[in-house]
Amino acid sequence: MSSQIIYEQPLNERTRAFLRLEFLFNWARYHLEQPSLWDSRAALASILDILSILSRTDLKSELIKELERHAAKLSRLGLNPDVDKQRLEDVLDELDILIDNFRTPNGQLAKDLKHSDFLVSIQQRGAIPGGTCDFDLPAFHYWLQSPADRRQRDLGDWFANFDPVAKSIRLILQLTRESSRPQKELATGGLFQRNLDPAIPYQLVRVALPDSSPYYAVISGGRHRFTVRLLKQNSYQERAAQTTEDVEFHLSCCVV
Repeated sequence: MSSQIIYEQPLNERTRAFLRLEFLFNWARYHLEQPSLWDSRAALASILDILSILSRTDLKSELIKELERHAAKLSRLGLNPDVDKQRLEDVLDELDILIDNFRTPNGQLAKDLKHSDFLVSIQQRGAIPGGTCDFDLPAFHYWLQSPADRRQRDLGDWFANFDPVAKSIRLILQLTRESSRPQKELATGGLFQRNLDPAIPYQLVRVALPDSSPYYAVISGGRHRFTVRLLKQNSYQERAAQTTEDVEFHLSCCVV
């Protein structure tokens, strides 16, 4: 069976923020495991991007709402005799633990990082193209010259501040993606459109194409409707164009 490329489109701002954080968590984890100073730079950049998102949005309350919503829906599944009871109990237990973690009076997420002069100075200079050069941030330059194991230990300690958020988003997105089975669809002349019932809480649209396909999917939409366009990029010196061919793909409309 050939592998696939998945294209995703969030249908609300909450899911959009979760997907961006998932991307940043994966980026940070990859570079955390690498020893070079350039990997340490990349890992720290992703950590500061995560911190920026947590500072701009009331993510804590959003996570609690979403975890509680998933728990309520899964609890109702317990009445279904075809459900794997043990797996359901394990997931509900994990949801309860995560909800309890956020309900403890800890204040803001990753509060200690937000008050670190060292990290704040790097974050401020990072908004300038090339602003984290050695001459701009001597303290950062000094830290980057320290042994790899020390840098990785510091990065790991900083990244651990996000553990409750990372675990919650991993579980929420896993449950969201698993909520819908892919269905085969046809993009006529490279175009597919579908109306959505706004009363149904759709979270995410997923389009799967074989990795050998000459096309990639561009998805746009919101609560009421979404569109999938299949584009082909003959050369990166030219603009991509929508194909006129009929293209089969697999579609998941994820709703929780």
